[in-house]
Amino acid sequence: MGEKVAAEAFGPAERRRYGEKLHRCLEALDRLLAERRFDRPRNLMGLEIELNLADADGMPRMKNAQVLDRIGSQDFQTELGQFNLEVNILPHPLTGRVLDQLAEELRTGLAYADRKAGEVAAGIVMIGILPTLTGEDLVAANLSAADRYTLLNEQIMAARGEEIVLDIEGVERLRYVAGSIAPEAACTSVQLHLQVTPARFPGVWNAAQAAAAVQVAVGANSPFVFGRELWRESRVPLFLQSTDSRPPQFRDQGVRPRTWFGERWISSAYDLFEENVRYFPALIPIRDEEDPLEVLDGGGVPSLAELVLHNGTVYRWNRPVYGVADGVPHLRVENRVLPAGPTVTDVLANTAFYYGLVRALADDPRPVWTRMPFERAAENFDTACRHGVDARLSWPRSGRGGGLATLPVERLVRDELLPAAAAGLDAWGVEPGDRDRYLGVIEQRCARRTNGASWQAAAYHRAREGGLDREKALAATVRAYCELARTGEPVHTWPPGP
Repeated sequence: MGEKVAAEAFGPAERRRYGEKLHRCLEALDRLLAERRFDRPRNLMGLEIELNLADADGMPRMKNAQVLDRIGSQDFQTELGQFNLEVNILPHPLTGRVLDQLAEELRTGLAYADRKAGEVAAGIVMIGILPTLTGEDLVAANLSAADRYTLLNEQIMAARGEEIVLDIEGVERLRYVAGSIAPEAACTSVQLHLQVTPARFPGVWNAAQAAAAVQVAVGANSPFVFGRELWRESRVPLFLQSTDSRPPQFRDQGVRPRTWFGERWISSAYDLFEENVRYFPALIPIRDEEDPLEVLDGGGVPSLAELVLHNGTVYRWNRPVYGVADGVPHLRVENRVLPAGPTVTDVLANTAFYYGLVRALADDPRPVWTRMPFERAAENFDTACRHGVDARLSWPRSGRGGGLATLPVERLVRDELLPAAAAGLDAWGVEPGDRDRYLGVIEQRCARRTNGASWQAAAYHRAREGGLDREKALAATVRAYCELARTGEPVHTWPPGP
C-alpha cells in the first residue's frame, strides 16, 4: 500500500464496479500466465525492514516525519505508526557475495538514519515489537499522517462495526480493547522478496510455507505486547487480531481472517490471487482507468492496479506479488514471516537461511508438501510462534519409511535443514564464505537455544529479580538490547541483560 490514496466513502455501486474490475484483472492474469508473458529467470531478491524509533530511556518516540525529513532518502519511508520507519534495499542478484554486500549497505544506511534520528532525540531500534509500547501509544492519533493509513483504518473499523478486542494468552494474558488498527503498528518485520517464473512460483511458495515455522522458531524476536510476556513471536497473533476486519459473528462462523497462513498447497500463482478475490471483500475499492483486457488485446502489459491494491490488503505470511518493470510483468514471493532485528548480522543470517532452504525444498525431487499435510504446516507455524527455539515441529521422515516425525527445532535444523540451506545457497551461487558465516549464526542460535525473544525474556526476568517493577524492567531490557545491538554482534553472543 505504498501508493497515495484519496480518503473517500465507497458506496455499494462503487464496490460492485470494483468487484467487476477485479474479475477482469483475474482474467487478464490468467491470460498472461497462459501466454507466458512473464520475465525470464533473474534470481533477484529484495529486502525491506520495518524499524522503531525510541528515546534514550527505551520509550517510543513519535517522530518519524521529522526523522524522514532529516534522512532525505527514498530508501527510507513512512510506516503505519509515528514511531515507525521502513528501509528498502534495491533488488540484488542472489549470487556471489550478495549477503556481505547487503550487510554493508544496511549497516551504512542504518547508521546514517540513526545519526539523523539522534537530532530529534531518537534512535533506530530493530526489534519485532518494542517492549515499552503501551496501549496509550497505539491510538489513531499516533498513526502516520498519510491518507492510505487513515483510509485503511476507517475501512477495517467500518467492516468490523465495533472495536478491536486483542486477546492473546501465552506466558501471561493480554486483553485490550482498541478503537483503531493502531496496534498493528507495533509489529515490525523483515520482508524478503524473491522474483520467480510462473513455473517455479508454486514450488517456491509451497516451500516457503513449509519453512515458515522454522524461520519463526530460530528468528523469533517479539515476546512482549503492551508489557505482557506472551508468545515468543507475539507479532503474529497481534497482527492477525489488529487487522481483523471480521465482526465476531463472522469469525465464529469460520470466515477467514485477512491475516492468513492459507489452507492448501498450490499448483499455480493464480490460485492465490483468485482466493484473495473470492474470499475477501475489498477494503479500498479504488478503480484505475486502465482496462486490463483491452491492454492485452492491444499487445500491452496491464498494471492490474485493482488486483495489486486488493492483494496488498490480504496479509498472507507468504504473499504473491505481481509487478511490471521495464514493460515486462513479473511474479514475486514476498516472505513476511520474520520479525526485525536484533542486528544486521542476525537479519542476514535469517535471510541466508530462508533463501537457501526455500531453494533446496523447491528443488527436492520428493517435495515436502507431497509428504506433509498442509494442516500440519499450519500447526507447525502456530507452535513455532508460541514457543520459538524451544518448539517441537513435525517434519517428514527421511528414508523409505515415510510418515512424520516430531523433533526439537535445534535437532531438525542441525541435522536436516541447515545442510539443505547450505546446498540451496550453493545452487544460487552464493560464495561459500558468505554461506558459512551466516548459516553459522543459525547453527549457534540452535546450539545455545538463544534468539532475540529468549534473550529479551531472560533479560526482563533478570531485571525483575533485581528488584525493578514491570515498567522499569522493560525499559532496562530495551536499553540493554539497544546497547548490545549497536555492537553489531549477533544475539546468541550477547551477555545476559540487566
